[in-house]
Amino acid sequence: METTQQAEQQRTAAERRRRELLEAADRVVLRDGPKASMNAIAAEAGITKPILYRHFGDKGGLYRALAKRHTDALLSALRAALDAPAERRERVEATLDTYLAAIEARPQVYRFLMHPAEDAPAPESEQGFDVGRHSAPLLRRMGEDLGVVIAERIDLGPGSDVLARVWGHGIVGMMHAAGDWWLGERPCSRAELVRALADLLWGRLAAAADRVDGPGF
Repeated sequence: METTQQAEQQRTAAERRRRELLEAADRVVLRDGPKASMNAIAAEAGITKPILYRHFGDKGGLYRALAKRHTDALLSALRAALDAPAERRERVEATLDTYLAAIEARPQVYRFLMHPAEDAPAPESEQGFDVGRHSAPLLRRMGEDLGVVIAERIDLGPGSDVLARVWGHGIVGMMHAAGDWWLGERPCSRAELVRALADLLWGRLAAAADRVDGPGF
């Protein structure tokens, strides 16, 4: 009969193996971007594709695991920028810059998470994988999280909870659309884009008061 200690050891080993496989997947994504395949990831990890499927189910399962890994890190960085000891305008710009710096530093990861491979068909076993269908929940999660942060920090008056969610999703949508365009065309510097987006946001955000029971914004 399996003991509690044995079960814990097996769980720890499984978690460690999963992290190792995600790190192998990250290396392939950094190299291949949206063209990263399950075959390439399995080869990088030194295993067969059926073993990779055993851990993640299919490419959608692996995508969701990678998306959570990178989204967790990005949301942590965004929260740190929002909570830095600085004036509100500086924190707004720092938050925008944190997002843009993240997609600029790892464009292949960004493209894997947000765009399908446009110039190469997926292998037959992966043709049912729709990146757009999987990336929408990622953006929704970011929007909800930012809405919570805004609600905790700014007094928006009546209906503030709903308005905070509107702002959260609106800001994430703006960052995503503007960042996607900027990453593809590079029409200006990152600093110029940050200032322009902060100007767009600054109207009511500048006038709103901090919540007396919150950490402030």
